[in-house]
This record gives sequence, structure tokens and C-alpha cells, in this order.
Amino acid sequence: MDADALAEELRLSLGELVRAVRTVDSMPPGEAAVLGFLDRRGPLTTADLARLRGVSHQSAAKSVKDLSADGLVRGVQHPDDGRKLLLHLTDAGRSRLQGERTRRANVLGAAVRETFDPGEQRRLSESVALLRRLTAHLTGE
Repeated sequence: MDADALAEELRLSLGELVRAVRTVDSMPPGEAAVLGFLDRRGPLTTADLARLRGVSHQSAAKSVKDLSADGLVRGVQHPDDGRKLLLHLTDAGRSRLQGERTRRANVLGAAVRETFDPGEQRRLSESVALLRRLTAHLTGE
């Protein structure tokens, strides 16, 4: 298989895997994504979140509004620009995100144990390292 065909197979497979794992989510994907970005990157503006998620400012603002109403994020005045809010993950938001992540990991872990023998699990582990390198190359990190 050439690199382009491999890339397409990888894209399709990873997309299907992500969608399958997300079936256990208890919150909308956009809201979970916002919590994840705030957890990994720290405080961000709504504009930052829209850019990172690749969505409109209005879409990001709706997610932020819903998360704020649920007490999962809070906005504070931006120290450099008082017209902007800097969004922070609350303790409740961090707890909710951890619950989502744990549910996903449990489902995926059970599937790995049920699907692969120990040798295949080792090969899968090696593949994860390769996928991390590929992601780092694509994101410039």
C-alpha cells in the first residue's frame, strides 16, 4: 500500500474509532472539546476556542454559554484587554471532563482486551507511539 492509500485508510479508521468511542459521551462533543482545550492549554478566549476547534465564533460562544450556565467554565476579565473574557475550567468542569475521559478509556480498554491477544496489544502499543509522532509532525509540536 502506498503512503497516500495508507493515509486515507488511517484517516477513515481513526475517524470511525473516535466516533465509536464517543458513543459513551454524556455531553455534546463541542462542549467536551472546549473543556479539553481549557484543561490542556489553560485559560483561553472564546475566539481562541473557535480557532482551535475550527468553528465559528458563534458556535464556540454557544458552547461556552452552556458550559458557564452549568458551572463548568467561568470567565474573568482578560488582563490585557478588558473587552475580552478569559475562560477558565472550574473544578466541576475538570471533574466532568475526567468522567468523560474515564468512560471513553474504559470502553476502549475493554475493547482492546476483548479484541487483541497480548502480542497484538504490544503491536498496538507500538502503533500508538507512531501515531503520536505523526500527530506531532502535523501539529508542529
